[in-house]
Amino acid sequence: MIDFLQTVLALLVTISILVTIHEFGHYWVARRCNVHVIRFSVGFGKSIFVKKGRQPVYETQPVYDKEGNLVPVLTRSNEPLAPTEFTLAAIPLGGYVKMLDEREGYVPDDQLHLTFNRKTVWQRIAIVSAGPIANFLLAIAAYWMLFASGVTGVIPVLGELEPESAAARAGLQQGHEIVAVDGKTTKTWSEVNLGLFDRLGETGEIVVTVIEPGSYNAQSNYSVPITQWLSNSDSPVPARDLGLVMQLPDFPAVIGGLNDDGRATAGGIEVGDEFLSVDGVSLTGWPQLVDVIQASPEQTLKVVVLRDSKKMNIALTPKGVEREGNILGFIGASPEPVNFTPEMLRETRYPVYSAWMPAAAKTWEVTLFTLASIKKMIVGAISPKNLSGPITIAQVASATAENGFESFVGFIALLSISLGVINLLPIPVLDGGHLLYYFVELIAGRPVPERVQMWGLQMGTFLIMGIMVLAFYNDLTRL
Repeated sequence: MIDFLQTVLALLVTISILVTIHEFGHYWVARRCNVHVIRFSVGFGKSIFVKKGRQPVYETQPVYDKEGNLVPVLTRSNEPLAPTEFTLAAIPLGGYVKMLDEREGYVPDDQLHLTFNRKTVWQRIAIVSAGPIANFLLAIAAYWMLFASGVTGVIPVLGELEPESAAARAGLQQGHEIVAVDGKTTKTWSEVNLGLFDRLGETGEIVVTVIEPGSYNAQSNYSVPITQWLSNSDSPVPARDLGLVMQLPDFPAVIGGLNDDGRATAGGIEVGDEFLSVDGVSLTGWPQLVDVIQASPEQTLKVVVLRDSKKMNIALTPKGVEREGNILGFIGASPEPVNFTPEMLRETRYPVYSAWMPAAAKTWEVTLFTLASIKKMIVGAISPKNLSGPITIAQVASATAENGFESFVGFIALLSISLGVINLLPIPVLDGGHLLYYFVELIAGRPVPERVQMWGLQMGTFLIMGIMVLAFYNDLTRL
């Protein structure tokens, strides 16, 4: 129950941060353009908290017709404009900024200059694009903070490779340090993984640049062939598929966490137990235990564990679970955290005054990666099952929060970029759909007909709802 509440809290905090920043971008630019904001809401549905802003003070502006003649004010409001309502709503999965707009109701003549629809096309473009731009700025600020304080990662040195793996066949060996993937510098395993993910669904060769052990930084290139790489995979792990194994410190098979409904819990395994052997075969560490468990679905194993300095014999039957066409065994257990030695870690740090430059470069790199992934999903190069919804976001947010402030801030940056990119897609309902209409208006010299906009709204709503259903379905199947 505690884990569930922590996961929900992590989701609420994550979504609230992203939505607040996104909507504040719309709000801030709208106020700069002299548009009255009626409501700033984080969440949808019934309001559970409302705070009113200051009484707005606006300059009145004269209204002219097309010939430049002053148009007399025929109707005036009986009451002054109400202050902006800052609202926290019951359904925290989004938000909105409601502006004064005569398309949504009657507006007196003396308030028409405060309406969104009466602003120039460029002003409307600025207001609508401000939300996604705010998300990109949030990502830059997050990466800036991380790079200024220092980001620590594992040096990408290879451990013992499986002889028949793609990496081993290409010539890669234990002790090689990966310094680039397809020409992109990789200082940590995180950067290696990002470079590999960028090639999902493609055919060709992945060029891995390494430093040969004991060669005084001499570099060599190794080409690993791929064909429609992991295009049908539900949960691709590129490094594992190629056989790129991380060099690990001593990693004993000690249980660090258990699922309440897992086979390990049902079999009597407890947190802190160390697995010594399985079916009489001694274990060298956690990786070997994983291999044995996954190779034994629905088979009863005789395991020996060390608990409180005493050896215990336990019968354990891994649950068979289908993964990419194979049935693998799982017991619902996780290891104690790996303690990497200082020489296995690398810190990336920049001065505060210049850290914004690598932060902006990182944001741009992730933006391009997100766009490429969306394109591959649309054309079928990678499986749509990789699309994630709020359940997966909640789980990842909770996990990154547990791993520390650095991991959580990095996840916020990544998710903020994704939100910014998605909102700029030319789909009606999203910010990008509105921008599409405004750019058409710029070119054509007149607004897109209301009939076309309504048709686009219906199609956009249908498309977004379909994507949401698919994302929820993917989340549930992962569970």
